[in-house]
Amino acid sequence: MSTVELHDVRHAFGGNPVLRGVSIGWDAGEVLALMGANGAGKSTLIKVLAGVHPLQHGTISVAGTPLVTADGPLAARRLGIETVHQRIDEGVVPGLSVAENLLFEQIAQGELPPIGSLRRLLPAAREVAAGLGLDWSDTVLRRDVHELGIADQQLVLLARALSRRPRLLVLDEPTSALSAAEADRLFGVIDDMRRGGVAVLYVSHRIGEIDRLADRIAVLRDGSIRSEQERPFDWPAAVRDMLGERGAAELAEPNDRRGDEVVLELSGVRLFDRSAPFDLAVRGGEVTGVVGLLGAGKSELALGIFGAQPFPEGTMLLRGRPYAPGSPADAVTREVFLVPEDRAAQAMLPGWSIARTASLPFLRVLSPRGVVQRGRERADGRAVVQQFDVVASSADQRVDALSGGNQQKVVVGRWLRGQPQVMVLDEPFRGIDIGARHDLSRRVRELAAGGSAALVLAADVDEVLEVADRVVVLVDGVPRLDARTAEVTRDRIVAQMAALHEDEVA
Repeated sequence: MSTVELHDVRHAFGGNPVLRGVSIGWDAGEVLALMGANGAGKSTLIKVLAGVHPLQHGTISVAGTPLVTADGPLAARRLGIETVHQRIDEGVVPGLSVAENLLFEQIAQGELPPIGSLRRLLPAAREVAAGLGLDWSDTVLRRDVHELGIADQQLVLLARALSRRPRLLVLDEPTSALSAAEADRLFGVIDDMRRGGVAVLYVSHRIGEIDRLADRIAVLRDGSIRSEQERPFDWPAAVRDMLGERGAAELAEPNDRRGDEVVLELSGVRLFDRSAPFDLAVRGGEVTGVVGLLGAGKSELALGIFGAQPFPEGTMLLRGRPYAPGSPADAVTREVFLVPEDRAAQAMLPGWSIARTASLPFLRVLSPRGVVQRGRERADGRAVVQQFDVVASSADQRVDALSGGNQQKVVVGRWLRGQPQVMVLDEPFRGIDIGARHDLSRRVRELAAGGSAALVLAADVDEVLEVADRVVVLVDGVPRLDARTAEVTRDRIVAQMAALHEDEVA
C-alpha cells in the first residue's frame, strides 16, 4: 500500500463533474508531478486534498489514516498534509506581519504567543525562514506581509509549509513568482524532504522543473488520470495525453516576423532613480520579449508605459506623437493596454462575473449616462468566453472560480478583442499550463500581425522564446542585449540576464 492513496475521488460543482474518479498513490520520499491542461481538474483535486473542498466521493488516506474533510483544512493538517496554493491570497493573512504569517498555524493552535506579541515571535520566525535558507532581518519580519513583493510572499508560504514537517507536501505552481536562484533553493529543499521521507505532489506546467524533480509523472485530463510514467519520461507522449493529438500538433514554432513602423518609442528613459537612461523602439508587426531577473525593471517598464507609475526620467512617442499618460485611464484612451503581473490583485475583483471583469476597463464606455449597460456588458463577456475558449458554464460565472489559465484568458481577452496600439503583457504565462500558454501566444502573435506593438515581459526565458520575434534582456534597469530571437541562443540570454561576459558563457 502506498503512503498516499486516492481512490475513486469525484467532485462536482452544481451537478457539473470536475473530478471523475481519480485513483493514484505514491510513497514516502517520492515526488509525483501532476500535469494537466487548463481546466483538467488540478486545482479542484488540490483543494480536496487540502480540505478546502469536501470529499464528495471516494477515499483519501495518508499512512493508512483516512482524510475526513468535514473539519476542513484543519483535518488535512492533522493528517500531515501541507498545501501551498498557486494564488498567494489563498495563503497569506492580510494585516499581519511577515513573522505572524510564518507562524500562523502555531499561533492559531496555541503553540506560540498570540497575534500582537511580535517581539516574542521573532526568534521562532527567524528559524522558520531559515528552513528555506532565508536570512531575513527583524525589520523584514516586522513588516506587514502585503508590503512584500509577490515572490517574497510566495517564500513566506513555502517556508511556513515546510516548517510543519509534513507527511505530504502539495505544491501548486510553487515557482511561478520566484527567481531562478529562489527556485533552485526550493528544489534543494524538496530534495532534502524527499530524502527525509516526505511524499510530495508537485503541480507545474514547466517541463524543465518536472524533469529536475519528479520520480514519476501523472497526467490529469477531463478530471481523470490518463497516464502515468516513470523515468525516463516520454515528454511528447505526456503532452499528447494532456492536450490530445490535435492540441499537441498545434504547438507552433517561434516566429521571426520583422516589424516596420515604430509604434512606441522611449527616449532617455530611466526605470530607477539611479539607473542609466536608455532608448527603446517597439515596432508593430512583431512581438518584443523583455526578460530579466527579479528587480531588473520589467514591471517598472510595464507600469511606466501604462501610466501607472511614471518613469523618473525620459519621454515617449506613440506613432510619432508625444505620449505622457498621467494615469492608466489616459493610456486606455490612447489604446495602450496592460495585462499586469498579478492578475488576482491587479486585474480582477473578488466575486465579479466573467462579464463584469471583461468590461472592467471600459466602464466609462459602457456607462454613457452613469448607468452600466448590462446587456452590452454580458455580450462582451460572452464574446470573450467564445473567442478565447474560456472553460466556464457561462459569462455570469464568477471569475475567481475559474482555473488560473481561464482567468488569464479573460484578463488578456478583454484587451485583445480589438486592435490596440500597444499591448503590454507582464508575466502573462505565470501559473498556466502549456496548452493555455500556446493559446495566448497565438493570440498575441495574431495581434502583432495586425499592426499592434506587442511587448511581453517575463523572467522565464523559454516562455519568451516561444512567443517573441525579438528579445531584450534587462539588467539593473538597462537593456543589456537586444537581438532577434532566431539569432540568439538560450544560453547567451541567460548569461546576459546574470550579467556574465560573453567569454563566460559555457
